[in-house]
Amino acid sequence: MERSELYQRIADEADRGELVFPTSAEVGLRIKRALDDPDCSTDQAAKLIQAEPLLAARVVAVANSVAYNRSGREITDVRQSVARLGFRTLRSLTMSLLVKQMSGQPSNPAHQVIAQKLWEHTAHVAALCNVIARRVTHQDPETAMFAGILHEVAGFYLISRAREIPVLLEGDLADWQGHGESVVGAALLKVLEVPEAVASAIGDMWGGYLAIPPTTLSDTLLLAEDLAPVASPLYWRPPEDNAQLGKPQIEIALDEETLTSILAESAEEVQSLISALK
Repeated sequence: MERSELYQRIADEADRGELVFPTSAEVGLRIKRALDDPDCSTDQAAKLIQAEPLLAARVVAVANSVAYNRSGREITDVRQSVARLGFRTLRSLTMSLLVKQMSGQPSNPAHQVIAQKLWEHTAHVAALCNVIARRVTHQDPETAMFAGILHEVAGFYLISRAREIPVLLEGDLADWQGHGESVVGAALLKVLEVPEAVASAIGDMWGGYLAIPPTTLSDTLLLAEDLAPVASPLYWRPPEDNAQLGKPQIEIALDEETLTSILAESAEEVQSLISALK
C-alpha cells in the first residue's frame, strides 16, 4: 500500500472514531474533558492536575515563568498556579501533555529521537507564538500558544502508529509534509474538538504563505515556525536553510520597532516559556 493511502486510512479511522491513542495520552484526554466542563472549579482543577505529576510540574513552572509572573513572586503549589494562569492556559498545558504523550513510548531508538526533537520544536514554536501574538500580530497570546502546542499533533500521532506500520517514518517524508500531515491532522483536530478558529489557522499554516506584514493567527504560526531554532524532524530543509534556523529571513518593520529588536527584547520571556513547556 502506498504511504499516501496509509495516511488516508488513518484519517478515515479518525473520522469513524477509531483512533488508537497510547495509554499515557488517555490521562491528558480525561483532564481535558474535565477542564472543558463549565462547572469545573479551581479546586477541582487543582486536584485533577496534582494527580498527574508531569502536568503539575509544568503548570507550576509556567506560572513562575517570566511571561506569567510579572511580579516576580514565586509560587510553589498547584492551586495558586491554577489561580494565576486561569483555565484557558490550563487547557493549553493539558493539551501540551496530551500532544507529547500522543507518540507513546517508541521502542525504536530512531523514533525516540524523532519524538524528542519534535517536542523541542513544538515548545519553541508555542513560546514564540505567545510573544509574536502580543508584540507583532496582535492576536490573543493564549490562543496563539494553544495553536503552537497543537500544530504538530499529527506528527506525534504518526510516531505512535509507526510502531505497527514502520514504513510511515521510513525514507523521504516529503509526502507527509505535502499531503499526509494535513489529511491526518485535520481528522485529529476534529476528534480533539479543537475550536474552529484554531483548527482553521493550523490548516492554513500547513499549506499557506506568510503575509507581510503578518496579522492573522496563521501568520503567527508561520512566523514562529520560521523562527524556531529547532526544526521539525519530519520536514526536510536544504542545508543552507538549516544554517539560518531561528534567524529572521525578512526584517519586518513594526511602528518604531523591528522583528529583530522585538525578538531580542523578548528572548528571556521566550526562553522561560520553552523551559517550562519542556
